[in-house]
Amino acid sequence: MLALGFVAFGAAATALVYVLQPETLRIAVGPAGSDDHRVVQAMADAFGEESRTVRLSPITTGGAAESLALLAADKTDLAVGRGDLSMPPDAQTLAVLRKNYVVLWSPSGRHGSDPKKKGTGNIKEIASLAGHKVGIIGRTGANVAVLQTILEGSGVQPDKVATAQFGTDEVQKLAQDSTLDAYLAVGPLDSKITADAITTTSRERGAPTFLPIDASEAIALKHPRYEAEEIPPSVFSARPAWPADKIDTVSVNHLILARKELSEAKAAAFYRQLFAVRDTITQGTAGASRIMKPDTEKETEPSVHRGAAAVINGTERTFLDKYSDYFWFALLALSGIGSAAAWLRRYLNRDETNDSTSCRSRVVEAMSEVRKAGSEQDLLTWQRQVDAIISETLKGYDDGAIEPEDLSAFGLAVELFNHAMAERRTTLLGGPTDQPRTTGNARLSSIGAPGQ
Repeated sequence: MLALGFVAFGAAATALVYVLQPETLRIAVGPAGSDDHRVVQAMADAFGEESRTVRLSPITTGGAAESLALLAADKTDLAVGRGDLSMPPDAQTLAVLRKNYVVLWSPSGRHGSDPKKKGTGNIKEIASLAGHKVGIIGRTGANVAVLQTILEGSGVQPDKVATAQFGTDEVQKLAQDSTLDAYLAVGPLDSKITADAITTTSRERGAPTFLPIDASEAIALKHPRYEAEEIPPSVFSARPAWPADKIDTVSVNHLILARKELSEAKAAAFYRQLFAVRDTITQGTAGASRIMKPDTEKETEPSVHRGAAAVINGTERTFLDKYSDYFWFALLALSGIGSAAAWLRRYLNRDETNDSTSCRSRVVEAMSEVRKAGSEQDLLTWQRQVDAIISETLKGYDDGAIEPEDLSAFGLAVELFNHAMAERRTTLLGGPTDQPRTTGNARLSSIGAPGQ
């Protein structure tokens, strides 16, 4: 017994360790050295130090498109990607890593330059971009796509506007390109790349004129992956104020994505841990402060994962909520199995049940014979026979062949037999007698008599 106890304890401990060990989730992010990569690496380090339920294993990729491709191929559990990129149809949002704002501006022209020359300050709205050239910061095709969407929403044919893309490390080259009449950057409002681009182009080409996207709300309605936003005044510079007033624009989110198949429990555990360590990683990585909760109150693309939504909305199910149906089903199944086992037992012991009925019938027959007994010797003979029947019945009860309810019915028959014995003895002796004999059936009276 002691050895079996140790084995059972060891098995339970092993199972508990297996169940409680942290879940490791792979997350694809890139490129190496980017803000997203630094934030995710800091996130993984913080998870490793503080989380007992989930760990992160970063997979470095060449960019968001490659990360989403790994997610589609089920080679990663999570991926960081931009919301307007092509992504797996079953991808869902766990958290917003950062919100990117589209910033469009045109240079006012160099000091002393001809103000009537194309591209030197005469572009004040998006409709005026037709026939001009826009320099786009970032070589991803998503930035070109968002410009085309803005042009279409503003009533400008995209093929009427030329574009040129520059790397994020080519801001000086962008500013010195005199063929460009406007610029586009996509990034957070506190992005150093966007701020440097505005400062450098203003130094080379004159103060910026920010172009509002007046159709931002219509664009967001037609393209759910974009949102209508406002750029607050003086966000890029206080003196001079850039912009001088708030500017309508559109935004697109950088998201932490998972496939729909990721379990609700894993998604909820990741979400809770992410916002538990956000303040910690913000101290060492400024980009972590941009992490936000996804909006669950409106339809978005991609939709919010049910695990994250449950935590946000306070509808996360407890252990009993999740498995109560299984518990009830198990109880019903056990009850059914018990009933089936009882029926099977009765079926297999049907011969013993018949024996119990036969014993009871024999007692009833003996009772009938006692009423006709002609002497005390005859009564003693029948008493011995009934005592033998009682011993046989009790043995069957001890062996489990006779059910308690059957024994109760048999006890009633024995009690009637005892009354018949007493009455017949009184008749033979011609007067009252002592209590009826209980030799051989005292145990039966205590076990199977009615009401016991």
